[in-house]
Amino acid sequence: MSTPLHVLIATDSFPPACGGSGWSTYELARGLRAGGHRVTVVQPRPGAPRGVCARDYEGFTVLEFGAPAPPLPYVRNYFKNERLHAALADFLEQLARRERPDLIHGQHVLTGLPAIEAARRTAVPSVCTVRDYWPVCYWSDLIHTSDPEGPLCPECSSGMMTECIRPRAGAAWPLALPMIPYMRGNLRRKREGLAAAGAIVAVSSTIAADLRARAPEISSTRLEVIPNPVDVTGLRARAGASAPPMTGPYALYLGKLAPNKGTSLLVPSVEQAELDWPLVIAGDGPERPEIQSAAQRSNRDVRMIGWVDQDAAVAWMAHASMLLFPSRGPESLSRVLIEASVLGIPIAAMNTGGTGDIVIDGRTGLLSLTAAEFT
Repeated sequence: MSTPLHVLIATDSFPPACGGSGWSTYELARGLRAGGHRVTVVQPRPGAPRGVCARDYEGFTVLEFGAPAPPLPYVRNYFKNERLHAALADFLEQLARRERPDLIHGQHVLTGLPAIEAARRTAVPSVCTVRDYWPVCYWSDLIHTSDPEGPLCPECSSGMMTECIRPRAGAAWPLALPMIPYMRGNLRRKREGLAAAGAIVAVSSTIAADLRARAPEISSTRLEVIPNPVDVTGLRARAGASAPPMTGPYALYLGKLAPNKGTSLLVPSVEQAELDWPLVIAGDGPERPEIQSAAQRSNRDVRMIGWVDQDAAVAWMAHASMLLFPSRGPESLSRVLIEASVLGIPIAAMNTGGTGDIVIDGRTGLLSLTAAEFT
């Protein structure tokens, strides 16, 4: 057995209340612990009272780092980026000098750069996992138009940033234009900070290719593709022990209800297919009112059950007849798709981003190239 290591993981989110990023970090921590390594977890809490508090989850001590973040557009982003990065880097440096970890691993956009900086100051090796497009897109999704068929943003130039601000800021978009120099500087600082990592982990081949193409600053930094981990045996055991949440077949969507997730396509897709099964939509987000209205107008059985916890999500997925995944944004590597594949659930998905790393068209699911094809 190799010498046990002490790994300090700085992560944007961690269970129980989190999305796929947090659960993937948890599986990494579990794997390290199972291998005999010691793990310390730090999670920032933007908007929480300033200070550090500890909580426990499944035997992991999670140090929560509270930091101010006013709920104002752009101002909040500044506090979650420049202000939080500096304060969190200082805290991680102090922790590293006290705990003397063998590795500092930053897990996402809020924690990656502070982790790298703290590692540099303390001469500790560092790794940063890139889970979406935050080094090359201020919004992290490469989407710059409200058109579902619109092309992805080719670059974060001033002109393209003007285009992407319009659908996000609405009628007030001219007031946001003075923020463009800050946004471009923010991205430049992120790429320069990322380049200082000992190694970068991209969760999919698409993320890696995009970093190589759009972030010349990291050209000399080691870049590896390592997919999100899943406890296959544990997931199948939990699924096998779960009771069916409803009788009969049903199609399922599980995730955030947001434009980049393509959720406006859900109701039209089952209408076009004349699907006789109920469509169960588990999740919440800004498109919920629009989807509810579409469901009320529809002649199909659409059931919106809101956000569900991890155990309920596994049960709904385990007994689904089909999983719908209409994401129009360039998905990094969806944990929902990985888990559905582990459970052998048929998948109908948009072929965006890292989805093709998971779903084999015609064998493990069906992939659509356009919104029209999906519906």
